[in-house]
Amino acid sequence: MAVSRRRLTAVAVVVATATLTAGLATGCDSVDKALDCVHTADSIADSVTDLQQAVENAANDPTQADASLDSIEKNLGKIGDKTDNADVNKAVDDLNKAVGNVRTAIKNGDKTPDVSPVTDAAGELTKVCTK
Repeated sequence: MAVSRRRLTAVAVVVATATLTAGLATGCDSVDKALDCVHTADSIADSVTDLQQAVENAANDPTQADASLDSIEKNLGKIGDKTDNADVNKAVDDLNKAVGNVRTAIKNGDKTPDVSPVTDAAGELTKVCTK
């Protein structure tokens, strides 16, 4: 089940609006953290899309998948450093594991690894960032 870029963006906009409204009552720090989470999840969605395309084009340029995986891991580090939310941290851990599995599959010679666990985990991260 692929995560639609348009869907992730729409969710991010709704969440950002709700978060800003809630921030009036709870303070700027929590708003900043939530917006960072949504923004980074959006960046991860872009990287997941890039990963899907890279896997489809692996015969042409096998390094694209590694670059996409690197980008996802970098963005996951940003979220992990900025949150103390247990649900977000679990989603980050799950996505890191899925990325690691794809990386291992590629390293072991799989030209078309299953990236659906990555897209599913990215969708879950987006969902928990919007709570």
